Amino acid sequence: MSTPIDVTTEEDIRLRGAILGTETAPLVMLLHGGGQSRHAWAGTARRLVEDGFAVGTYDARGHGDSGWAADKDYSMLAHGRDLVAVLRALARPAALVGASMGGISGLLAASIVPDLVRALVLVDIVPRFAPSGVARVRAFMQGHPDGFATIEEAAAAVQAYNPNRPPSKTPDGLMRSLREGPDGRLRWHWDPAVVGETPGPELTELLSERLAALPASLPLMLVSGAQSDVVDADAVEEFRRQAPHAELVAVSRAGHMVAGDRNDDFSEAISAFLKRRAG
Repeated sequence: MSTPIDVTTEEDIRLRGAILGTETAPLVMLLHGGGQSRHAWAGTARRLVEDGFAVGTYDARGHGDSGWAADKDYSMLAHGRDLVAVLRALARPAALVGASMGGISGLLAASIVPDLVRALVLVDIVPRFAPSGVARVRAFMQGHPDGFATIEEAAAAVQAYNPNRPPSKTPDGLMRSLREGPDGRLRWHWDPAVVGETPGPELTELLSERLAALPASLPLMLVSGAQSDVVDADAVEEFRRQAPHAELVAVSRAGHMVAGDRNDDFSEAISAFLKRRAG
């Protein structure tokens, strides 16, 4: 069973996605990272539906099938507001699982509408992340502004960015992350303006404040990649001090793109947590 998500924000941005599973099952919202789309969660969504959850995904503003911001506001606060709008429209408490940008959105939303959030899973994102890792992500997103001549060229760029991930047997699935321009070239399916300015210390301060403001009763989990250059050992230790009640899992042989690098291990970890704490 699939139910569409079609929410228009106060800024007149249309957010599009879908919910899989039954209406009576506990809802889990999977929130993708910057430069991705809701389709990045396909494997995890299937696993969670099999485990008895309903699973919602939507494309963030400026990504995939959702609208682009006319004023180019792709700030973390804007993404957080969008998630609040989606949760209010669904009028159904949900567990939030957010990767990178999606995790920040989840943290912000959980601090604004705690009554609509049953649990929060941060996927390789913490308030005090490693700047060098973020710079590498940004460099990839800003690369190839003229696009690619073929799907194979795009696949090679992804492989160069993440050489530890096993290459896909077929690059066809990558087409969901690309769009064909009038010139026939393939470009990433996001507004180039989503990259924006480099996050500064004010974002770290904001996220630390919002983390501290979460209800102590809210089930909280951090899933990091053991080889991540965004959430390194120092970042994990800082998070441990900030949220001593949180459950921590490091997925071996995974980098910042945890779910994509080791989807089976990642899905197993979050499913077990959600069954115990938000089922």
